[in-house]
Amino acid sequence: MFYEMDEDRVRLRLKAQPGAGRSEFCGLYTEDMLKVRIAAAAVDGAANKELIKIISKTFKVPKSSIELLSGQNSKIKRVEFPKTEKFMEFIEKMKERE
Repeated sequence: MFYEMDEDRVRLRLKAQPGAGRSEFCGLYTEDMLKVRIAAAAVDGAANKELIKIISKTFKVPKSSIELLSGQNSKIKRVEFPKTEKFMEFIEKMKERE
């Protein structure tokens, strides 16, 4: 799975594609990794900031509660944030696509 969950937190494994035309989640990259396009270039942390913005907007999570666990200088990233209803809806939609 591309995510791990406990009672109140979620951890995602992501494959980032910086410099894309627009920022969006695109579906599975591999069985255990989700692909995300990021409009910002990978320069001076701009792509990481945009990634946090995408996660915040998509899953209705405050930006300050999103933590980049690994991959600050890599396209492969692990992030953690509070579990929300929007995230649970996202998981259900992903399961429907399989």
